[in-house]
Amino acid sequence: MEQNTSLQQQLLEAGVHFGHLKKKWNPKMLPYIFAEKKGIHIIDLNKTVDHLQETAAAMKQIAKSGKKIMFVATKKQAKEIVSDCAKKVNMPFATERWLGGMLTNFNTVRKSVKKMQSIEKLLSDANAESLTKKERLTLARDKDKMEKVLGGIAQMSRLPAALFLVDIGHEHIALAEAKRLGITTFGMVDTNCDPNKVDFSIPANDDATKSVAIITNYITAAIAEGLAERQAAKEEDEEEVDNENEARAARLQAEAEAEGGNRGRSRSSSSEGNNNGPKRRAPQGGGARRPQAGGKR
Repeated sequence: MEQNTSLQQQLLEAGVHFGHLKKKWNPKMLPYIFAEKKGIHIIDLNKTVDHLQETAAAMKQIAKSGKKIMFVATKKQAKEIVSDCAKKVNMPFATERWLGGMLTNFNTVRKSVKKMQSIEKLLSDANAESLTKKERLTLARDKDKMEKVLGGIAQMSRLPAALFLVDIGHEHIALAEAKRLGITTFGMVDTNCDPNKVDFSIPANDDATKSVAIITNYITAAIAEGLAERQAAKEEDEEEVDNENEARAARLQAEAEAEGGNRGRSRSSSSEGNNNGPKRRAPQGGGARRPQAGGKR
């Protein structure tokens, strides 16, 4: 409870509770609005804390299972924050511009990524000296342009398991593509948006830099915790496998030694039996006796 109170205080100081003007509100956000002050809706931070913790727990499980969560934030005040957080946990991100079909036409996007990587390899290759100055300059410009848009998904070889959106209204194209493909969606939802459009909504101010930072950092910490648990479980499994292999090797060695000892004992007993057994006495006098001449026949 104290942790919730502390988190709620941090959210309050970051201005997470400030919504939009009353005239711009979405009626479906009514359950998350605490009050109205000077024509501005105030978000209920108790609901924000509950939804934030629920979202963090779900993201932690996804990260623990080894799947990818893509961060999407093309708003100016959220670009740097989201990209830095995504890099901390090695997750893909899109912060410059959402390319239409980035998810639904993923194979074509992957071709563009491979082209960018081939240009980068060409420029860094020692044989690139054969290129003219103009060719190198053109390739470098193309690479920078592609890196700006596709750099965040360069290591994403398959579709992500989930999307985290800072502003679901601003990122409606990404949200529509994720819904079409059945990808789990998480999002910061302000008072001017519909919270039912995402699977996990976080009622919060999605315009203030501090608000975006505190929500994104909280979620990133949960993802990092899930990755750490996955790594610990993996190391534990490897240790168990090593112990089983060692025990099996020791058992096989013991069986081999025991079998070798039994063979040695059987050989020695057989040799002793041959040496101690009764021996036939050879007849004396040069072989079998012949009947004497003139004797009885």
